Amino acid sequence: METYNRTSDYFILIGLFSPSRIGLFLFIFIVLIFLTALFGNLSMILLIFLDTHLHTPMYFLLSQLSFIDLNYISTIVPKMASNFLFGNKSVSFIGCGIQSFFFLTLAVAEALLLTSMAYDRYVAICFPLHYPIRISKRVCVLMITGSWIMGAINSCAHTTYALHIPYCRSRAINHSFCDVPAMLTLACIDTWVYEYTVFVSTTLFLVLPFIVIACSYGRVLFAVYRMNSAEGKKKAYSTCSTHLTVVTFYYAPFVYTYLRPRSFRSPTEDKALAVFYTILTPMLNPLIYSLRNKEVMEALRRVTQRLCSVKM
Repeated sequence: METYNRTSDYFILIGLFSPSRIGLFLFIFIVLIFLTALFGNLSMILLIFLDTHLHTPMYFLLSQLSFIDLNYISTIVPKMASNFLFGNKSVSFIGCGIQSFFFLTLAVAEALLLTSMAYDRYVAICFPLHYPIRISKRVCVLMITGSWIMGAINSCAHTTYALHIPYCRSRAINHSFCDVPAMLTLACIDTWVYEYTVFVSTTLFLVLPFIVIACSYGRVLFAVYRMNSAEGKKKAYSTCSTHLTVVTFYYAPFVYTYLRPRSFRSPTEDKALAVFYTILTPMLNPLIYSLRNKEVMEALRRVTQRLCSVKM
């Protein structure tokens, strides 16, 4: 493995797959997922923008989720694809910091936004009469803005630390992107303090939001169980199962990866788990919310009919 001194101004990303037939198959598969995610999230954003029936707090939050996912997967896959196609796996020191900053900002913003969406469903089902007051447009804007700000603050702290420590070992990062914990394995100082901050950040921005989401949906399911309307129960169960599917795919591998001590972590396992929360989740979100959502499918039909009538 190639080594570099501490004055080197670039890193080497080992990547997710090797240049082989299996690697080529995985590369094509990842690119297809990436294109599906781009199409799905862009379509969701445009659909919510064009159809007035979807101009509600729930879909406003959903459009923001699609916007985050669109940027999230675009932060990881293009560089990964470029490295595989051209064989140039180097990334500048500053470029690595920029990728790390956007990854962490978007990751935390999505985690907090999913919590906001769970709160939205909790109020809508458990307190329907209070919904217009508790989940107003102003409240939605505040929740979204807060998610971005908290994500940016957390990201600044981690990225600044990573860019200001000395690296005097191999500059080869055994990951598919500039993940700060993977970068710090190359540091020539003890990083136990940083590992503690990772534990704190993971607890604050992943574990606690997950607990809030679980409690919210627990209350929702209890309220649904007491409903008399069979149609209302069906709709509520469908909404809850959709959101819980998204939450599980996103939080579970993320928490498992970042809460483990370094001695229990494996680069191969970390790279495989990262696929779930950086690539699969951004692709699955628009599919789950569209195919399992009757209102979205009806909005798609209305917009399609409107566009066809304009062309005629």
